[in-house]
Amino acid sequence: MRLPTNTALSLIFICLCSLVLKAQDSYPVPSAVVKGMNGKAFNTADFSNDGNPMVISFWATWCAPCKRELNSIADLYDDWQDETGVKLIAVSIDDARSKSRVMPFVNGSSWDYEVYIDENQDFKRLMGVNNVPHTFLVDGDGKIVWQHNNYADGDEYELYKMILKHSK
Repeated sequence: MRLPTNTALSLIFICLCSLVLKAQDSYPVPSAVVKGMNGKAFNTADFSNDGNPMVISFWATWCAPCKRELNSIADLYDDWQDETGVKLIAVSIDDARSKSRVMPFVNGSSWDYEVYIDENQDFKRLMGVNNVPHTFLVDGDGKIVWQHNNYADGDEYELYKMILKHSK
């Protein structure tokens, strides 16, 4: 049986779209340069955690939900690390005008996270972040496997479930 040309093309298109969407389910962390709290440049493609999951959380000092999310996770972070080996990387999108507020804020918080500043917002753009907070889960193979935008109380438990799902 021979399919009409339109039907065959439609089936090929659907198959290709499915493959593209499946391929986008997990993808590597893109390469961009951010600055560490020490002011040194760091390439985001070099983020690693010895085969364990990582959380990359985009935030800003002017974003109240961002700070609530990171503070809520901080209360649970030691247990999460013990159980899963997870590492959290907090990426501030504060620009040149507000980046001077990042270090005092972080020093005054009880965060045990790696903190970087994406003052030119190159990493933010490459990750498709439109607003903060925006949280990504990276599996032990370095692939982004989950993301969440915004924050409501209790979202950290959904994140933890996803961390467990992607832990070895």
